[in-house]
Amino acid sequence: MTRPSPADHPDHPPHGSPETRMTPEAHEAHEAHEAHKPSAPHQPPPLSARPRRARILAVVTAGTLLAAVAVGYTLASARRAQPTDTASAFGLDHGRLYFRSTGAGSGRVASLPAPAPGGGTRGPAPGDDRRTTGGPVCERFHAAAGTGLCLQRRPGIPPRSYAVVLDDRLRERRRIALTGIPNRARVSASGRMLSWTMFATGDSYATTSFSTRTSILDTRSGYLIKNIEEIPLTLGGRRYHSPDVNYWGVTFARDDNLFYATVSTHGKTYLVQGDLRTWAAHTVRENVECPSLSPDNTRLAFKKRVRAGPSDPWRLHVLDLRTLREHQVAETHSVDDQAAWLDDRTLAYALPGRDGRRSDVWTVPADGGGAPSLRVPDASSPVRVP
Repeated sequence: MTRPSPADHPDHPPHGSPETRMTPEAHEAHEAHEAHKPSAPHQPPPLSARPRRARILAVVTAGTLLAAVAVGYTLASARRAQPTDTASAFGLDHGRLYFRSTGAGSGRVASLPAPAPGGGTRGPAPGDDRRTTGGPVCERFHAAAGTGLCLQRRPGIPPRSYAVVLDDRLRERRRIALTGIPNRARVSASGRMLSWTMFATGDSYATTSFSTRTSILDTRSGYLIKNIEEIPLTLGGRRYHSPDVNYWGVTFARDDNLFYATVSTHGKTYLVQGDLRTWAAHTVRENVECPSLSPDNTRLAFKKRVRAGPSDPWRLHVLDLRTLREHQVAETHSVDDQAAWLDDRTLAYALPGRDGRRSDVWTVPADGGGAPSLRVPDASSPVRVP
């Protein structure tokens, strides 16, 4: 590219023309004059540019603050979602009775030495509250053979629920997002099979305006049945179909294949026996809710409706699976819980608390004799680890 010649610019006379030619004296005078001219003062940016820069600075600062707040909230939420405070300070130990602390513990799992089989004198006295705390916070809890199941519910819009599978130190192994309100939780005796029930709508079995969603998880294969309502059901010897079918309160047999549960339809409840291998279920008996299989697999504890309406409707019963004969236990209060067997002779369950407590754990002999006794105040979800 050629540099344009001065001739290309008519406003600039060519160098050496009469208009620009100077004598040496004149040239020196001109340079001296230029050297003594004051320099132009520094000009600030136009006023119109200042608000723009201020706005940019404000946006950047606000964005930084919002990012910091978001990171802090995320970290705090992550800490709240952790199922345990420490990795191994609290775990599933043999010979302990585990439960949710419903008072100051706010649902945190705690434990006490388990009572002796049959309610003997070994272990804490009924009402002894020297509990060991430090477990996860759960809405429902159950455990067996080194596996724990913790149903959690987190505040939010909408609230979030989770089924958290725990190891023997109550460290998280798997977390499953759920919808609804946690209601029932069970772990099979081997620790392999897990089940939970959520209220999809409603929050009480005392009325008919509720629906449930019951899941089964095989921890060995990882296979999850999200809702067992699709299992083929035989009722009264015939294949049964109805859109109002609800299942809840699963309890597993020792073979990790057979299970029992409650099914409701058209205002009636039934005990069903299910087979995971053949994926089929059939009704066994009417008016059975929240069954719980004994450790020797010969009996079922359950709640039986003895009164219509939502007021004081249930009594705790035990069913002999061989003879199908049932008897009521000595507890005379209405029990809205899936009872737990502490051994082959003793049942544990939660009742509404006294003296302002939310709930208490009680025990009663399974044979119908004896009397109920307060085992753990401010507690629910009892389970004994043998």
